Amino acid sequence: MSEITISAARAQLGDLVRRAAHSRETIALTDHGHVAALLVSPQVIEDLEDALAVADYRRRKAEGELGEGIPHEEVGRMLGLRP
Repeated sequence: MSEITISAARAQLGDLVRRAAHSRETIALTDHGHVAALLVSPQVIEDLEDALAVADYRRRKAEGELGEGIPHEEVGRMLGLRP
């Protein structure tokens, strides 16, 4: 993770955003030596949200909180993908 002060980031904002977006680099913006915010690629956040959803599903399944579900063939029929 790269760190840059907020005052220095002002002049480089476009470049910093492109670095975060294209290289998935996380850039910490610091204020008086403390991290105040992060520039992070939206894809990184989406990947984290997906991983969290999968982990939550697995936890709920392990704890018996999920119902039986719908068989794959039935879902196909419901979506009009199968006769």
